[in-house]
Amino acid sequence: MNGTLFVVATPIGNLEDITFRAVRVLKEVDVVACEDTRVTKKLLAHYDIHAPTISYHAYSSDARHDEIVALLRDGKHVALVTDAGTPGVSDPGAMLVSRVREACGDTVRIVPIPGASALTAALSVAGLGVSEFVFTGFVPHKKGRATLMKMIADEPRAVVMYESTHRIVKLLEELAVAVPTRHVFIAREATKMFEEYRRGNPAKLLAWYTEHPDTVRGEFVVIVTPLV
Repeated sequence: MNGTLFVVATPIGNLEDITFRAVRVLKEVDVVACEDTRVTKKLLAHYDIHAPTISYHAYSSDARHDEIVALLRDGKHVALVTDAGTPGVSDPGAMLVSRVREACGDTVRIVPIPGASALTAALSVAGLGVSEFVFTGFVPHKKGRATLMKMIADEPRAVVMYESTHRIVKLLEELAVAVPTRHVFIAREATKMFEEYRRGNPAKLLAWYTEHPDTVRGEFVVIVTPLV
């Protein structure tokens, strides 16, 4: 009998944000495929999990894909995890799931183990009450940013995106030009020790982060509120 690929959500910050089921699965699988084994081993150690780990990330070779497929065909159970959150959402995990489906069809079960997600965590405290939104993933570093700003300006629904500490100020500068009257909600370091949530128009938020450079740290979820 072939094995099972479990797509396991892990905490986005606070190590307590993991489900009982995820902990059980990680204890029972034969191998854990990790975006960064050093990061995942800290989580595994916290829960006294001793499963072997292998690396799996955006630059993994065809040989690593073939290795995981071979494990599954050999009846081994594999857990796929990312450094934080749900694999496959703005994450290379989707590539592995696709490869396994292509190689094994329905002979290998692929099972989601749901849990933490920065996207849903931010939406839950934004207070927008939206039933529809557009998720754009990480904001492009260079090429494509102007196109994204135009899309946001024309989009009537809420727009959710991820941005890094190095470019959050630049993003707010661009939003201040593209959508100066729209409100923006920012979740910074959600669930971590220095988590912070702010809302205001782009210019107001830009002024805050310019005046408080010590808060321009960590990972950001940015929500542009719906056009009303």
